[in-house]
Amino acid sequence: MKTPSAADLSVFLCTAQQLNFSKAAIELGLTPSALSHSIKALENRLGVRLFNRTTRSVALTEAGERLYARLKPAFRDIDDALEDLNHFRDKPSGNLRITCGRQACELVLLPIASEFLLAYPDIRLEVVESDALLDIVANGFNAGVRFGDRLEADMVSLPIGPTMRSVVVGSPAFFARHAAPQKPEDLHGLPCIRHRFPSGSLYRWELERGGIAQEIEVNGPLTLGDVSLMVGPALQGLGLAYVFEDMVSEHLASGRLLQVLGDWCPFYPGLHLYYPSRRHVPAPLKAFIDFVRHRR
Repeated sequence: MKTPSAADLSVFLCTAQQLNFSKAAIELGLTPSALSHSIKALENRLGVRLFNRTTRSVALTEAGERLYARLKPAFRDIDDALEDLNHFRDKPSGNLRITCGRQACELVLLPIASEFLLAYPDIRLEVVESDALLDIVANGFNAGVRFGDRLEADMVSLPIGPTMRSVVVGSPAFFARHAAPQKPEDLHGLPCIRHRFPSGSLYRWELERGGIAQEIEVNGPLTLGDVSLMVGPALQGLGLAYVFEDMVSEHLASGRLLQVLGDWCPFYPGLHLYYPSRRHVPAPLKAFIDFVRHRR
């Protein structure tokens, strides 16, 4: 048996991580057909099937799972060894992958990231927007951005933005047709714009006053998977929206949107940059961590 090359094994690792030929091909800069050909050639060379493939899904075989489990730490050691070379450079270089929700990305991460990349031109940053609570290690990310109260215990974190607040807003036209709610329970009788998580569950509006918390399951004519898309329908008077205050501050100042239930709208601990506590911190991530700390 001819020993597979490191390039062949890298293609396997990426495909095993993504479990999606199209996504793996994009990450590797290959066409899906070229990637499929590489995987088939590797399987023929090894004499075992590594993936079970159908028109709808890709899964590792038992042999593929075993190979993936053995190769992943080995390639991580190689990456760490190459990463150590950054200590001999004036400025670090390399790739940095961060996952972040869309609203957090727009409001907090991208303004910081733009300044960071201007200061470190040899670093390439990839930001993957996702509101799903992803396992950053399993999905190949160096770090993530999430609210401080939603972090796993084995993560190191630091604040990356100020405390944030969500607000219930509606347009003057909406309140011309509907009475403004005076308490959270009043939301049950009003059309609201709902948010569905990537998991499929609907968000229950989290309200709090004086230590008393309530979760309200609202109803309404429109359900969206992206909170930032709620502002437009709210401006048109379709329903009430529950969004980050920073997203609608200009509309509140101009009077195009009005806030209600203000004393029930809580502040959040703020967004945090987080990363695994048990892994070597690559130079691009360390540079970003230091940049965030000095910027505060």
